[in-house]
Amino acid sequence: MTQAPQYLLALYIAQHRDEPPISSGTVAEMLGRSGATTSETFQRLAGHGLVTYEPYEGATLTEDGWERAAELHETYVTLSWFFRDALDLEEHELKAMRLANDVSTVVSEQLAATLLQDELDDRAGE
Repeated sequence: MTQAPQYLLALYIAQHRDEPPISSGTVAEMLGRSGATTSETFQRLAGHGLVTYEPYEGATLTEDGWERAAELHETYVTLSWFFRDALDLEEHELKAMRLANDVSTVVSEQLAATLLQDELDDRAGE
C-alpha cells in the first residue's frame, strides 16, 4: 500500500467537494491514475478498514480513514503552498499529494511556520 496515502488524501479532498461515495474515476483523475488501479486500491483500503467501497458506486472514508487523511491533508496544504509560492511549480497540488505521506509532521509544521513568517515579513515590508 505504498501509494495508499495519496488515495486517502484524494478521497478526503473529493469528499469535501461532493457527497460520498466518490467514484473511482474522480480519484483516478485527481491522481493521474487509471480507474482500474484506483478501484483496486479502494478494495485494499477497504480491507484495512480505511474506506467502505462498493464497485460501480465508489468509496467513502471510514472514521479511521478520515482521521488519517485529515493528518495528511495538513501536510499536503503546507507542501502545496510551498511548491506554489516559493518554488512556482506547476502541478503543485499533485506534487504535494504525492509527497504528503513522506514528510514528517515536525517538518511540515516548521515549513508552515517559515512560510507564514516569510509572508508576514513581506507584508510588513510593503
